[in-house]
Amino acid sequence: MEWWVYLLAFFSGLGVLLLIGLPVAFAFMLVNLVGVYFLWGGVSGFNQIILSIESSISTFVLVPVPMFVLMGAIMFHSGIARKMIEVLDHWIGFIAGRLAVLAILTGAVLGALTGVAMGSVAILGSTLVPEMRQRAYAKSMMLGPILASGSLAILIPPSTLAIILASLGGFSVAKILIAIVVPGLLLAVMYASYIVVRCTLNPELAPPYEVPHVPMAQRLRETAIHLLPPISVIVFVIVSIFFGVATPTEAAALGAFATFVLAGLYGKLSWSVLRSGIGSATSLSIMVLIILTGSAGFSQLLSFSGVTTAITSFATDLPVHPLVLLLLMQLVVIFLGMFLEQTSIILVTVPIFLPIIKAMGWDPIWFGTIMMLNLEMATITPPFGLSLFVMKGIAPPSVTIGDIYKAAVPFIMINLLLMVLMVFFPDIVLWLPSLMD
Repeated sequence: MEWWVYLLAFFSGLGVLLLIGLPVAFAFMLVNLVGVYFLWGGVSGFNQIILSIESSISTFVLVPVPMFVLMGAIMFHSGIARKMIEVLDHWIGFIAGRLAVLAILTGAVLGALTGVAMGSVAILGSTLVPEMRQRAYAKSMMLGPILASGSLAILIPPSTLAIILASLGGFSVAKILIAIVVPGLLLAVMYASYIVVRCTLNPELAPPYEVPHVPMAQRLRETAIHLLPPISVIVFVIVSIFFGVATPTEAAALGAFATFVLAGLYGKLSWSVLRSGIGSATSLSIMVLIILTGSAGFSQLLSFSGVTTAITSFATDLPVHPLVLLLLMQLVVIFLGMFLEQTSIILVTVPIFLPIIKAMGWDPIWFGTIMMLNLEMATITPPFGLSLFVMKGIAPPSVTIGDIYKAAVPFIMINLLLMVLMVFFPDIVLWLPSLMD
C-alpha cells in the first residue's frame, strides 16, 4: 500500500474520532491499536505498543511537568497569585488603557504559575470584563487584551508545553525553557505597548478614570511582602536551570517545595488549600501524561508505514527556499490550531516535522520556540481557537463571536510580527541558550 494511503487513513481516523468528541488520549490510542493490528502482525503487535506506552511516560524528562503544575496550583489556590495581581494593579497608576495593561501583566503572572491559556482567559475574563464594561471600555479593548494575556501562558516559563515538545522532539528541556524567556517577555512588552499607544491616540477606546491613590510606602511594602517572594521562586527556577546549578527536574522540585514553604509563611497552607491544589495538579498532570501515551505508538506507526521517510524526502526535495518550507510547516500548525488544542497539535506534527528539521539542518530549539509562538497564537485564531470560545462563554450576552474575532486580530498580527523577527533574527531565541554551553 502507498504511504499516502496510510497517512490518509491515520489522520482521517483521528479526525473522525476527535470530531465525535472522543478524548484526545483515547483517539490516539484507538488509532494506534487499529494500526498495530494491521501493520504489526495482529494481536502479537499489542505487546510492542504496550512497551512503547511504558517508555513514553517513564522517562525522567517528564518529571518537571507535575512539579511545575503543582507549583502553580498551590500559588493559585492559596491566594498568592491574587495578591500579586493586586500589587501590580497599584503600580500601574494612571496610564492609558490601565485595565487592559493590567490584563497583560496579570496574564504573564498567571502564565508563569499555570501555563494554561484557557484558564487565564477564564479567570481574567470573569474578573476584569465587568469592570471594563463599567468603565466604558470599547469591546475591542475589553476582549482583545484578555485573549492575548491568556495566550502568554504558553511562552512564559516554566511552560509544561515546552517540556512536552522537548520530550517528544528529543532535545534539551533546559534550553527550550530558557529559549522562550526572551520571546515571552518581548511579546508581553509588544502587547502592552500596543495598548498604551492605541489608547493614547484614541482615548475613547479606554476612557481614563480616577484611581485611588496608594502611598509609595504602602506600594513598596506590599511589593516586598506579596510580589517579590513568589517572583523570586519563579526566577530561582529559571536561573538555576540557566546556570546549570540544577536540572529542570531538580529545579521544578525545589520550586514546588519553595512554594509550599511560601504558602506556609503567609499562613495560607490550610488543609483545603492542600486538597484543592494537589487535587487539581494531579488531575491536570494525569491528563497530560495520558495524552503522551499515544505519542510513541503514533510515531512508530508513521515510521513503520513509510510515511515519515516519504514526507521527509518530499519536503527536502521541493524546489523551494528553506524559508518557504518553514512557512508551510507553520501554516499547518496554524490550520490545526483552528480545530485542536496545543498538546494534540504537537502529537500530530512533531513525528512528521522532526525528520524534516534534522534533514534541513535547523536548530531544533529555534524551530521549537517558533512553533511554541505559533501554538500560542492558535488559541486566539478564528474561527475555532479554544480561548475564543472560553471568552464567549464568560462575556456579556451583548458580545457576539464576531466581536471576539475582531478583538483578537490586532494581537494575532503582533504575534506574526514577532514570529517574523524570530525567523530573521534567530538570536532572539538562541542568545540565552547559547550562554548555557
